[in-house]
Amino acid sequence: MSVHSMTGFAHAEGGDGIVDWVWEAKSVNGRGLDLRCRLGNGLEALEPALRKAVAARFKRGNISINLRLTRHGAAQQVKVNRELLDDLIALAGEYRDAEGIERPGLDGLLGLRGVIEPVDELAGDGDSAARDGAIETSMAELLDDLSRARAEEGASLGAIVDGQLAAMESLAGRAGDSAALRPEAARERLRAQVAALLDAGSPVPEERLAQELAMLATKTDIREELDRLATHIAAAGALLSEGGAIGRKLDFLAQELNREANTLCAKSNDAELSEIGLELKAVIDQFREQVQNIE
Repeated sequence: MSVHSMTGFAHAEGGDGIVDWVWEAKSVNGRGLDLRCRLGNGLEALEPALRKAVAARFKRGNISINLRLTRHGAAQQVKVNRELLDDLIALAGEYRDAEGIERPGLDGLLGLRGVIEPVDELAGDGDSAARDGAIETSMAELLDDLSRARAEEGASLGAIVDGQLAAMESLAGRAGDSAALRPEAARERLRAQVAALLDAGSPVPEERLAQELAMLATKTDIREELDRLATHIAAAGALLSEGGAIGRKLDFLAQELNREANTLCAKSNDAELSEIGLELKAVIDQFREQVQNIE
């Protein structure tokens, strides 16, 4: 059973003596495959390769990936955005004679956001090509770890879902064995219902009784529902054995199972069968909740 969950977390790190890097990935449920990534300064060129690698490994899930870089032994280099600073000085000059406004000093202007910018620490580094390759290798390790984490979570999830399918099969079997389906018991119950409909105490013509019995028998016959339940349960079990991206198919089967269980409950005119139907609906609801996590 190779079921994969859409939830998982992974971490990978590396360094070359000059720069350390840390990759982090988090995956949660999603209708499709959605990747959000935040890469370090100057590493935006890695994004196409990252997106391609993610698409090759995963089919569904909202995935967030972050990359943090730290340079050893040196304070971060900065530069002054002179174009912005000149614009601010000119703007301040326009208001130099305005009443109640104090003309800003250079230190105040330098403190404004965007005037002083960080310099790309890796720009011009002769080792950048080798470093980019090492960072990309760490990226592949990260995605492999994320895939393993989702597979491990999926194995636990698959066991839970498989148990729920077994519970459904057992409940459907109990419904089939219910006294409500035994011909003699069903006939007596239907006879009593028909007698009530025709005012009990009055003679009931056999022909009319036969017609009413046939109609009520049709309305309360759940064999077709039980057959379809068995078919859907078997199909879900086959998908679990097949593995892969099966979440959407399992969700569809959960809807079909719920539809049959609702019809079974609506047709039930027996306390035991009604109780079985409600138990079946509860298990199907739990099943559908779990398959939302499957890729």
